Amino acid sequence: FMRNPVISPDGSTIAFSYKGDIYAVSSSGGTAYPIVTHEAYDFNPIWSPDGGSIAFASFRYGNPDVFLYDRESASTSRLTYHSAGDIPSAFNSDGSEILFSSSRLDRASNQQFPSGMLSELYSVPVNGGRVQQILTTPAIKARYSADGSKIIYHDQKGYEDNYRKHHTSSVTRDIWIYDSNAQSFEQLTNFNGEDRNPVFAPGEEEIYYLSEQSGSFNV
Repeated sequence: FMRNPVISPDGSTIAFSYKGDIYAVSSSGGTAYPIVTHEAYDFNPIWSPDGGSIAFASFRYGNPDVFLYDRESASTSRLTYHSAGDIPSAFNSDGSEILFSSSRLDRASNQQFPSGMLSELYSVPVNGGRVQQILTTPAIKARYSADGSKIIYHDQKGYEDNYRKHHTSSVTRDIWIYDSNAQSFEQLTNFNGEDRNPVFAPGEEEIYYLSEQSGSFNV
């Protein structure tokens, strides 16, 4: 299927994954064309703030790692090397680091049941280098605020298929925001169904997100 659509910062291009490759198409319509192809499965593209590169996940070495595609040189570089699966979610505001989720190692203080399905949040420099753990709790589809002080995300409380519709339970996803200066968490939604995929609105006084509160996923 055509999945993981993301629009470029200038609004001109939409990147998406299709049949294990990364494609792009003009946001005004037209013919889609492949930009990253490989015999392994590539997915989940993420634009850099300047639109010059795209991070994505790939199974090229047996499990998902974070890769970076440079549009000018058409070159691809590998950024993570862990045996756990690494899934990128966003760049920081200056494009120097990439946030990604991975089930590597919880902090000893984490009270959640240790499980490979409950990931932690990490960052990796775009030029390669040491990975840093940002949060020990699952923070899915995480995004930085413009000044880097806050991270917005949806949580993961347990196993539930991403594509199951209309369920209500104690493990449905909610929207949270983390303030790194105060080292505090705030839960922003409490609907007993699915709330997910948050993004900051311009000015960052509001957020957009998907919710099944009206019956099906709407913005």
